[in-house]
Amino acid sequence: MVVAELTFSADDLAQVRFAVSPMWEVVPSFRLLTSNTAHPVHRPWIEQARPRVLAAGLDRGWLAELIGPSGYVPDFLTPAPTGPAPAAAAEWATIIAASPDRVRHDLDHLARHQGGHLGPRLSSLHADPSARLAKVTREIETYWELALAPYWGRIRAVLDADVFHRARTVAEHGTGRLFNDLHESISWDADTLNLVHRKRIMPRHSTGTGLLLIPSAFTGPGLRTQVSPPDPPQLAYPARGTGTLWETQPTTGTHALIPVLGRSRTLLLTELESPASTTELAHRTGLSPAGVSQNLTALRDAGLVSAHRAGRSVLYARTGAAESLLDAASLTCSTSRRRGRREEAPAGPT
Repeated sequence: MVVAELTFSADDLAQVRFAVSPMWEVVPSFRLLTSNTAHPVHRPWIEQARPRVLAAGLDRGWLAELIGPSGYVPDFLTPAPTGPAPAAAAEWATIIAASPDRVRHDLDHLARHQGGHLGPRLSSLHADPSARLAKVTREIETYWELALAPYWGRIRAVLDADVFHRARTVAEHGTGRLFNDLHESISWDADTLNLVHRKRIMPRHSTGTGLLLIPSAFTGPGLRTQVSPPDPPQLAYPARGTGTLWETQPTTGTHALIPVLGRSRTLLLTELESPASTTELAHRTGLSPAGVSQNLTALRDAGLVSAHRAGRSVLYARTGAAESLLDAASLTCSTSRRRGRREEAPAGPT
């Protein structure tokens, strides 16, 4: 068993920060989606997203060669986030701008894990990274639109909730409690973070300063570390609440939204528990395709629905704002029912 020790100076502790990273979801989710294995938590998502990804041929492209079923993934695919929540396009731009030396270094490392050789596609990337990285990122963008963007509002809510919880732990109990509660394989001792079952050590002199903590919905149950100086070391860990990510959300109380949104738009929001096309929504609701399209446009203009290209069709999904609106309506309905039951309860003996 290898125990990696990452020591911290006062300056390192001052530079510990959290970030939500789209690429830290792309990499492990692609590996899961193309592994053809069942998953107890992500099965509903896999059943919806896998057919779209396979139909696009992404299981035979650049990502399939860069992200194998197990083992090392080139570090340039997961650049250190520059802020607390960079946009997906910003991370793709960082990948395109990766130095050729960095790309070749990572591909050499990947080749060693694959028996000393790369296939024709990755060999061409090794020969001319500047010319090929744009193709890699276009494929990443396609995967994002098919598999993650329609669900990003829901995923992002879980990740943000995790960061809020960890930040509160630091505020109330300090950094030591944060690290000790983060994952069973890590612990904090004085000025050192101990990580067991690591394949390589992490001496501070070979890393950047600080530490970047990245919650992930797909990286679990283990941890993934990345050391790519001069960037700070990155530690991706399973986000709290991932187990409830795909649970069906209650839609009680949506009748309260009808006077505000109208019956058809409220019905469409309710049906968008999972992303769907105009044709699917028309079939489910009995509304005409033209009526569905008109109402979806209004919901999208209001920021309650997002649209994502999936081959020849467009998938519509509820946004975080819509989820909050439905939650608020459900909570208000539950509160009203409880109040009504209290008012109807017979009076006790006097």
